[in-house]
Amino acid sequence: MSAPENKSFPLAELQAVSDARYAWVALVLTPAGHDGAEVTDPFQDALILLKTPAVFDLLAPLDVVVPVAAPARLELSQLSTLPPNRVILRVPAAACVDPAVQKKLATLADAGYRTMTDGVAPGSAATLCSARSLMVDASVDLPPVVALIGQPGPHLATNMPSEARIVVCAQAGFSWFMGDFASNPDHDNAGDGTSRKRLLALLGLLARDADTRELEVLLKQDPSLSYHLLKLVNSAAFALSSPVHSFSQAINVLGRRQLQRWLQLLLYARQQDDGLPNPLLPLAAVRAAQMEALVRAQGGDRDRQDMAFVAGVFSLLDRLLGMEMTEIVAALSLDLDVVMALLDRAGPLGELLKLVEGHDRAALAQAGIDAETYWQTQLEAHQWALQVSRSL
Repeated sequence: MSAPENKSFPLAELQAVSDARYAWVALVLTPAGHDGAEVTDPFQDALILLKTPAVFDLLAPLDVVVPVAAPARLELSQLSTLPPNRVILRVPAAACVDPAVQKKLATLADAGYRTMTDGVAPGSAATLCSARSLMVDASVDLPPVVALIGQPGPHLATNMPSEARIVVCAQAGFSWFMGDFASNPDHDNAGDGTSRKRLLALLGLLARDADTRELEVLLKQDPSLSYHLLKLVNSAAFALSSPVHSFSQAINVLGRRQLQRWLQLLLYARQQDDGLPNPLLPLAAVRAAQMEALVRAQGGDRDRQDMAFVAGVFSLLDRLLGMEMTEIVAALSLDLDVVMALLDRAGPLGELLKLVEGHDRAALAQAGIDAETYWQTQLEAHQWALQVSRSL
């Protein structure tokens, strides 16, 4: 199966931006090159993507950081479809020294558009451009204090390798963060060995579609999961007329299929030692939802979609539990296609998992998915992850 040619529709990466409590606050939109070539006009590519119907509704309430490589050529009329309260223009710091750019960005600021400098602009250039915030790689070195206090923010620290580095950057004046910190947790979120065994046992029960009573026994042994399950079914997402107080009620409200999905995600909702939510939760939700959407786009049936969801949501279990994936898979009764995807990124589901982790046009074409469909699955997945994060 091959996807129709659609070279005019761009590919892009959506990178989540979190606050100091790991809640998503924005998405950085980064268009990818065509067939390995460099992006010549990332703003125009971003504009095509952001003209998707209801795109800002799907990503609400997040801001979208949009790249503007050549701000001197930017006209206010080009921004007519972009809501000022939801868009941040990301401009190269070096461009801010140009008086023409300063005038242009000041005009856009008067129209309500916010500007973020990518890097530290020299002298007072950022102020003259009416820039409100700074985006900088703070993984090793911090920018000069004057660069942070000169604008109101929020300032974005990129390439955050760990939660510990976020603490350092927050103390320095950053309030937004982006990087691989969620995949490199500083804490053992799974707890002690007993808790790990309980988690694996619960996953095993889910994988073999165990009956309700068996699930209840294990849930009652884990106060954190029990709390999150009852909190979920009593949330606005289900709009029940009366509160649910028992696991059997919760299972009946959700139904077996949804129960299995929510429990898989609830594993990531366990609070960390410092009381902060687990930043792996929305990442797991995005992977699961996009895997399911991609299989649906390929024409896969409901069972195949369920397998794709499982592969996506379980793909971060090794990070969550601090265990080898081989050890985790050995404890579960999973379909062979899911096992191949998790262990080796092999087979049809493994190829899709690689696409979710980092896409390219050739691999998409081989999977029979065009660029526009892929973008739509990205939007759907992020919308669902936002809903999940609010409910759990």
